Amino acid sequence: MTAFVRLFRGTSLMQRAARTSVQTLFAYAGGQGLRLASNLILTRLLFPEAFGVMAMVTVIVSGLLQFSDLGSGPAIMQSKRGDDPDFLDTAWTIHIGRGVLLWLAACGLAWPAALYFGEPDLAKYLPVAAMSLILAGFNPTRMEQAGRHMQVGRVMAIELGAQTTGIVVAVGLAALTGSVWSLVASNLVAALAMLCGLTFFLPGHRNRLRLDRTATAELVHFGKWIFLSTVAGFAVHQADKLVLGKGLSTHDFGLYNIGYFLASFPLLLASTVARRIMIPLYRDSPPAASAENFARIARARFALTGAMAGASLLLAAIAPPLVTLLYDVRYASAGDVTALMAVMQVPAIIVITYDQAALAGGDSRRFFVLTAARAALMIAGLSLGFAAGGLFGALVGFGLAHLAAWPVVAWLARAHGAWDARHDLLGLACWLIAGAAILIWRWPQIGELRVLAP
Repeated sequence: MTAFVRLFRGTSLMQRAARTSVQTLFAYAGGQGLRLASNLILTRLLFPEAFGVMAMVTVIVSGLLQFSDLGSGPAIMQSKRGDDPDFLDTAWTIHIGRGVLLWLAACGLAWPAALYFGEPDLAKYLPVAAMSLILAGFNPTRMEQAGRHMQVGRVMAIELGAQTTGIVVAVGLAALTGSVWSLVASNLVAALAMLCGLTFFLPGHRNRLRLDRTATAELVHFGKWIFLSTVAGFAVHQADKLVLGKGLSTHDFGLYNIGYFLASFPLLLASTVARRIMIPLYRDSPPAASAENFARIARARFALTGAMAGASLLLAAIAPPLVTLLYDVRYASAGDVTALMAVMQVPAIIVITYDQAALAGGDSRRFFVLTAARAALMIAGLSLGFAAGGLFGALVGFGLAHLAAWPVVAWLARAHGAWDARHDLLGLACWLIAGAAILIWRWPQIGELRVLAP
């Protein structure tokens, strides 16, 4: 017990990584618990179509963010100038300008998006929801600095506070109006609460408007490949919304998003932990430098993969009765979506720690190649799968796309001495055995997703 307590109180690299992992786990669990509680309440106050419409808004806002990201967060975490005020102020100034431009772009896209999705009301929801992009642009760089030094406890507390504020607004307005506007307003309030929390309660450098020439050059040099990566990353993370939002009815798309909301817990948690601890770990303990470093990274990788892949498979096994318990009968099909999605996302969880090796080494070009490969495979898998087998085929295509990207992941990881074949093969074998068992067990219900087709 003394050794365990010491692990989470010290200042060494692995002690900070362990502490950050546990803090992230508890903060994520708390955040997802809040989201689940609000989701359960809102599904009783609103109708399935409301969640489908809000998903359409979210995919466009998220797409704008990803199509304009210069990677200032990873740049601050890995750069030697990551604590330089000139560097931080330059990144912050660029963020502000980007936020304003993104809001203008959202206004311009409102009507075309309404036509694409066949939802006229999108034209009025989108410009208001996108105001959160302006607010996020003013978030101080102290958040990235905290991540750089793996001191994120207060950041996560602020995130939870902002999330709670948004949820309270959503539930209150939904009870009063029963309208999609309650979801739009809650996102704006949460973004404002996040900005206030970071500005007034997070210590660190106070940003000022400034454009330093050398800092701008470094950010652009590192960020040019990150920009292209995030364009491709939009397809990786939002292709399902674009393909299914176009092909399914708004009602069925709303059911899909409830299922995705539940199934994505393990993958998003794994991504959050990897993003917060792996860049500092790779930066300060490069696996190619020594066998000791490689073993240190491997232990962290096995722990993260085992916990999150196991959680995803467990969720797949219990998803249908869980949804029946939590939601009313209108959302019953979401349980089958959750089960299949949870199984098919395991290949992505197994390799999730490798991406950060490239970013930690400043190798944003290889990171782009991997993201572009994933994007092409994801679009092909979802589109062909949906055409062949409806929603069931699309979700199978999702899993096969991540599996097909494995050789590119190995290529990136090998370049930085990070690839661990034993880890990957063991993870793949466990997924095939456990995933097949769950799908066979749940087949009578999961197979019915084939009828959810255009």
